[in-house]
Amino acid sequence: MIEQFYQVAGFFIVALIFKYQLKENINKLVITFYTKVLKDEKISPFFIEKLGADMKSQIWQKHIKLLTDFWYTISFGHGDYNGSPFAPHMQISGLDIESFETWIRLFFETLDKLYTENIAAKFKERASIIASNFMRNLRI
Repeated sequence: MIEQFYQVAGFFIVALIFKYQLKENINKLVITFYTKVLKDEKISPFFIEKLGADMKSQIWQKHIKLLTDFWYTISFGHGDYNGSPFAPHMQISGLDIESFETWIRLFFETLDKLYTENIAAKFKERASIIASNFMRNLRI
């Protein structure tokens, strides 16, 4: 009986470690991507206006955690994100098709740098759908 308990407990510990590693991996994606974003002339002003230029600031750290939770939830169908990703974008003036094209290009470059082709393709598919929905809803 005690052996079975340790086997089950061991499984849950391994599962928790695996989940943590996946989240850390997605967190690396988010940080790497936004580092690129802040260097881009076209879209950095949108982020700097709302979040500032220092990714180590409290507001950026909150945003990074939010986006890490978002991409984890999108990727695995469950997670800690339960917000509305579109709502904050309604408050941003000046968004245009070039802004979304730049966002997609930088995101895809980041995916290609960090992931295998198969994994990157899954993220790219979801990102493309999200960008298309945002543009449609923003009437861009």
